[in-house]
Amino acid sequence: MAFSTHFLDEVRGRVRLSDLVGRRVKLTRHGKEHTGLCPFHSEKTPSFTVNDDKAFYHCFGCGKHGSAFDFLMETEGLPFPEAVERVTDMVGMEVPKDSHVDPEVRERQATLYDIMQKAAVVFQSELLGPDGKATRDHIKNRGVTEATAKTFRLGLTPKSRNGLRAALAAQNIDDDQMIEAGLIIRPEDGGEPFDRFRDRLMFPIMDLRGRVIAFGGRALGEARAKYLNSPETPLFKKGRVLYGLNEARDAIREIGTAIVTEGYMDVIALYTAGFKHAVAPLGTALTEEQMGLLWRHAKEPILCLDGDTAGRRAAESAADRSLPLLAPGQSLRFAQVPVGEDPDSLIQKSGAPALSEVLANAISLDELLWSRERGREQILTPEREAGLKRRLEDLGREIKDVSVRESYQRQFRARFAADFPPVERSGRRGGQGGKSWNGERSGKAPVPRKATRELLNSALAKGSNTSSGGGVREETLLALIVEYPELLHTIEEEFSHLDFPPGPLDSLRAAILKESARIPDLDKEMLQNHLKDQGFGGQLDHLALGAGRLAAKPDSTLDQIEAIWRDALAQHRRTALMTHIQSAGADYAADPSEEKQRRVQELQEELGAVQGLKTRGNLLSPA
Repeated sequence: MAFSTHFLDEVRGRVRLSDLVGRRVKLTRHGKEHTGLCPFHSEKTPSFTVNDDKAFYHCFGCGKHGSAFDFLMETEGLPFPEAVERVTDMVGMEVPKDSHVDPEVRERQATLYDIMQKAAVVFQSELLGPDGKATRDHIKNRGVTEATAKTFRLGLTPKSRNGLRAALAAQNIDDDQMIEAGLIIRPEDGGEPFDRFRDRLMFPIMDLRGRVIAFGGRALGEARAKYLNSPETPLFKKGRVLYGLNEARDAIREIGTAIVTEGYMDVIALYTAGFKHAVAPLGTALTEEQMGLLWRHAKEPILCLDGDTAGRRAAESAADRSLPLLAPGQSLRFAQVPVGEDPDSLIQKSGAPALSEVLANAISLDELLWSRERGREQILTPEREAGLKRRLEDLGREIKDVSVRESYQRQFRARFAADFPPVERSGRRGGQGGKSWNGERSGKAPVPRKATRELLNSALAKGSNTSSGGGVREETLLALIVEYPELLHTIEEEFSHLDFPPGPLDSLRAAILKESARIPDLDKEMLQNHLKDQGFGGQLDHLALGAGRLAAKPDSTLDQIEAIWRDALAQHRRTALMTHIQSAGADYAADPSEEKQRRVQELQEELGAVQGLKTRGNLLSPA
């Protein structure tokens, strides 16, 4: 959706930014600027300023900066087009007809909004009328107050097959319009159209501007489906909407988090009990679009789903789906209600404090993933232990953000090490020696070896072209391990989480890790023989025991070899980050947005941190 620069500049010029911001922030005028407490972070001394002449706000505390459009996007979670329309309405302007929406589409959507509004009024009137007494008593017994019912605009369908259709037809709305709005159904045999919703308690679904875009209906009598939603229409895409978000967003902003439940009644029960920051997906698993919508309002929403197998599976599915989307400070938490309960029933039986305790005990995303993978089977053999380790590695690789991925890898490694302490090896952790396969203590510590002439004269050390499916730095990282398996005593974690593209090098890396897990005290000859037996002889010959473009001096110790390996690791990460930055920059150029700009900036900052890890020049000789 595109707006002309001229149009956007005109809108910015007409709106008084202090009026818009002043609806949420108490501002005090100081000369040409207004100041107040920043709405984006907690502070006691005002550092947030608004400049009407320049039409921007800026916080000297957290760095937030932007225009009227940015303010609405940040505080209300609106997408850019809706933020523009909201400001446009405030200043009494109209979006140009040749703008981002085709005039016919805009007119049709306006008509559909009007139809949905009229349908909501019909349903509300039915609930408040004589025929609605039994339903009113029902929701009252469920703990729903009149005020909550009014807030969520609850309604009731007419009992007749054509009650809504007749009510809307009396307002000059024809069948085709009602069908497009998803309110009535025309049989395939061409028979008389009939109401989609009958004998149901109705839940209007609203967008962030408070407009009704769809309905959910709960059966009051016998029905094949307990809950029924509107079909997708020009106004409604169920995977992009969260029920109750319009009513919850102020509370979410104030409390700092959101509660994600499974259904309409959970949201309403929580709202009635004082948890006004609850939302729900619409009968589907939480989608990527819904997660993005949540994260615009709360950085760590809490999923509080039903305490049954389906609820647990839904939570785990959301956890897996979220991994590629994670960003610094942006995650999910998970609260588990007792088995057999849901948030609504828990409140009815035990009251709001019981749910507060459940929410207070919510666990982090990494803890949920660890618990799931750890609990899949009893880890009684090295093979199962290795399988757990590999599953955790695979989960980490799903995370696209480099800094978050590394943090998860550290967390997983720490949990793994706590549950599965490494077998004591010779010279490791105090140099007390380790046990050999027959249980006898060797008493030998690894002898530091110096770099060989063969290493210095290798093709890799001289910077020759490679042909094994990877880059020089990747081959450096492998070649040093093949030459000095003792390095695995201290760098195995980093080595196991290297981000190699699929191919021969990654297969060789996996084979080395497998041998290391199988035989704690690998030496050079043993490792190379096992790798050759597995068909890696050609790759070992190609590596030629080299160390990449940077080679060790002949008198380098094992500690210094490790330093060279870590330098190569830093350079490998730098190259990977530069690739990510190029990709993110291309995405931003194709579709400029604040989110994509932030992504580029985060990657650039991370690259700066990696570049700060300077190579140890005194340990290296020129290529």
